[in-house]
Amino acid sequence: MNKNEFIDYISTQQNCTKTKAEEIINAFTKAVTGALSEEKTVELVGFGSFHTSKVEARKGRNPKTGEPIEVDAYVQAKFSAGKKLKDACNSRA
Repeated sequence: MNKNEFIDYISTQQNCTKTKAEEIINAFTKAVTGALSEEKTVELVGFGSFHTSKVEARKGRNPKTGEPIEVDAYVQAKFSAGKKLKDACNSRA
């Protein structure tokens, strides 16, 4: 499901305009992005949590030339699914 399909889905489920649905989705993603950029965790009980993880600098290889390169350290966003989300995904099995 891409963003436009998601907007359609939310507008149908919540009986609101597509514009309002898009505003809600944009507000949510902006809030999560802002919290993660401040190294905060966003926990939605039952659904899951968004958090960050530090990845240390390491040596790698350029796949095209095989030349060794340095990969800088960085912080990456992660999502851990909650129990209700996991159960919902496995209810069709």
